[in-house]
Amino acid sequence: MDPATTPTTGAPPDPGDGRRPGYLYRQVAAYLAAHPDQVLKVGEITTAIAARSTGAVFEALKKMAAAGYATHHTGPHRFQITQAGINAAGTMPPPAPRAPRQGRGTGRRQPVTRPNGDLYFPRKLAGATDVDVLRRLRDKRIPVLLYGPPGTGKTALVEAAFPDLLTVAGTGDTVVEDFLGNFIPLPDGGFEFVYGPLVTAMREGRALLVDDATLIPPKVLAVLYPAMDGRRVITIPGYRNERVEAADGFYVIAGHNPGVHGAILTEALASRFDVHIEVTTDWDLARHLGVPRPAIEAAITLNADLAAGRVSWAPQLRELLGFTRVSKTLGAAAAVANLVGRAPQEDREHVLAALRARFGADITPLTLGKQR
Repeated sequence: MDPATTPTTGAPPDPGDGRRPGYLYRQVAAYLAAHPDQVLKVGEITTAIAARSTGAVFEALKKMAAAGYATHHTGPHRFQITQAGINAAGTMPPPAPRAPRQGRGTGRRQPVTRPNGDLYFPRKLAGATDVDVLRRLRDKRIPVLLYGPPGTGKTALVEAAFPDLLTVAGTGDTVVEDFLGNFIPLPDGGFEFVYGPLVTAMREGRALLVDDATLIPPKVLAVLYPAMDGRRVITIPGYRNERVEAADGFYVIAGHNPGVHGAILTEALASRFDVHIEVTTDWDLARHLGVPRPAIEAAITLNADLAAGRVSWAPQLRELLGFTRVSKTLGAAAAVANLVGRAPQEDREHVLAALRARFGADITPLTLGKQR
């Protein structure tokens, strides 16, 4: 029988209907366990296990990372199984804890641990910290759009604020099924419907981040709108027209990178978010985290040029932290050369000039040379 023609019951599948709850998670965990020395991209894992939804695979991987079963590297998202994950043998971890509810901000400044183990240092916002403000807005069901250049910490902020976070990573190829879910084949020839992150977030009262939302086609994003308005109800057309109601705590937050090719902030999307918060690089934080002063000064200059429209790219906190790691590993000269190489070709001469003013004239992109 075609799985799409399964008789409508209006209820989620039960363990006795031939399906295998958690099957996709076990597939993902088994694949990582079979490649313990590799750091794998989400798309590579999706292709290898023949899964239909990259989003569903990504959520399984994040669940593993949150439990300590895998390490999570960003930019792009990559995962590697840990010894704890191997020992777990595909057993699913318990549900993630709900984010604490706070009627008023506490103004605390201590670092917050993200799911990948990295620390997030809260920043000032609206008389409190950004983490506290986002939690207060969630408590009042006020959706937020975070905007700013890539690498300024938008995703890190949301992960720090909401331990129960689910994520849809937006691209031009994102489809409705990445939000709602899809059927995946089982070894015995049957199918399992795996609910997408939107459905899971609604049912479990969790936060949902739509990252790079403005790269997603507007007709796909429209799946969010009935979940965000007063109805807080959606249906799953591809699966029995199942009705899904939002539980208390369900919350949508989105990220937007202005100036990125293909990013379009439509009026329909912008109007759904009552609060728009610009996220920029915190230079004081960069200093606190050990980024060398010349690199910060060059980045400040290039960001001023970016704001004036003279360049299309400037290093943000992500690139500066990468610079610091490379510098400690390969030396300052290699780190500077690598930073030049990260700049788009059309901006490279401008970036070179800014870096040469702080680091000296002998700078070229990091390039393989002759054999020694």
